[in-house]
Amino acid sequence: MPALRILLLSLCFTATSLFAQIPGDVTIEEVFPTSTFDEALGLVHAGDGSGRLFVIRQNGIIESIDNGSRDEFLDITSLTNASGERGLLGLAFHPDFESNGLLYVNFTSSGTLAPSGDTVIAEYQVSAGNPDEVDPNSRRVLMTIVQDFSNHNGGNLAFGPDGYLYIGMGDGGSSNDPCNRGQTLDPDDLLDCGSHPTTAAKALLGKMLRIDVDTATLAGENNLCGADTDGSAPYSVPGDNPFFTAGTIVFQDRFEVVPDACAETWAYGLRNPYRFSFDRDTGDLWIGDVGQSTWEEINFEPASNSGGGNYGWKLCEGSFERGSTTTACPLTDHSGPMHEYANTGCGGGDGSVTGGFRYRGPVTSLQGTYVFADFCSGRVWFMTDIGNSGTVDEFDNIGNVFGFGEDEAGELYVMLGGDISLRCFNGRPANHGSQRISRCRRERVRRHPAPCRRDSPARSAPGRIPPRTAGSWAAAPRPRRPRP
Repeated sequence: MPALRILLLSLCFTATSLFAQIPGDVTIEEVFPTSTFDEALGLVHAGDGSGRLFVIRQNGIIESIDNGSRDEFLDITSLTNASGERGLLGLAFHPDFESNGLLYVNFTSSGTLAPSGDTVIAEYQVSAGNPDEVDPNSRRVLMTIVQDFSNHNGGNLAFGPDGYLYIGMGDGGSSNDPCNRGQTLDPDDLLDCGSHPTTAAKALLGKMLRIDVDTATLAGENNLCGADTDGSAPYSVPGDNPFFTAGTIVFQDRFEVVPDACAETWAYGLRNPYRFSFDRDTGDLWIGDVGQSTWEEINFEPASNSGGGNYGWKLCEGSFERGSTTTACPLTDHSGPMHEYANTGCGGGDGSVTGGFRYRGPVTSLQGTYVFADFCSGRVWFMTDIGNSGTVDEFDNIGNVFGFGEDEAGELYVMLGGDISLRCFNGRPANHGSQRISRCRRERVRRHPAPCRRDSPARSAPGRIPPRTAGSWAAAPRPRRPRP
């Protein structure tokens, strides 16, 4: 894994309306030219008003950036297999992190907590004596998902506007989904293939999962594919999950008797949803799903959708039959992509989409623009006019894009392979006419304000969060551990 740089897209323009093409005044400037962020894959904020940024490094380390000062926040290198596409891939902070100090990680097991190569979803809590570091002994494993092969791990985690944790899972790897995980809903239909034993949890591959981390599931009858052998789990699923099964289930052999589908599944037919995000204003879900060799796609699910969508893989790739550029996807229930582009080969063309964010930061002219990239070509695109299927314009070719991230103010960051620097996009703020105002060059470590950040308050989550709906099986509320 090459060393990486981080770019901040704090784009400022004089225009106040959506643009049909990229404005000409956009520049990229250094923020911390002396800082390196080796193996960085993502960046998130805690939503606690602290203004801190947290860099996800593939090797198993999470670093915090607090107004220019860098500190180690969590080190799980001994637990993490970071070879190839594996590693520490995702981080999400609990919506109530400010009061409970809880956070969640998605990483590939080194063999310590689970067989090497399997996906682990775990909860941690900040230390009692220091809220700027995580207590390693607070670990609580929520879920372990057996992987077929070493690639297509997905890896992203995010809390939706409903307060539930969404987990993006790849199809288990190899190529062309040889085990048919993307379209397999019923664990009874799982093919016995791959490098690890076939269990009901393999039916979670190729899916978007949705779970409730605040409530545990008691032993007994349910259709949780990630549960223990007695049916218990340290999480539960919302009763409005599309494949939730109410009623009596004879719970003896999970693989043989779980009916229909896994309750954790929110959507299916995904190949490798490496990066996805929620629109902080609308709650809409955006998924960058990496294609095989023909199409790369951006999937869009409005917040009003009730889940259960089939994105098509492996029968389909983009809007077409897998491997085709002319034959339409034959699925009648296909949830087609918002946008797709041709895979022209990673040796010099486009070949691996990196999903981004719909911009909701302080730049007026970027409001509502979805920003995404291709890892192979390094091209970055802006999608506008989203209500009418989207207009896509190329911004620039900036290098291998490993991931995007937002801060509390909505500024947008990019993780790049290459010269391992932190940069930010800059332009002309609307109230400064033609004058260029640099908000990026702040190398000196200081407490406030944060580098490349305005003093504007963090934007709150959408105010239309529906009440949680409990499942019909026995659920045990877990007392929250108070934050010190």
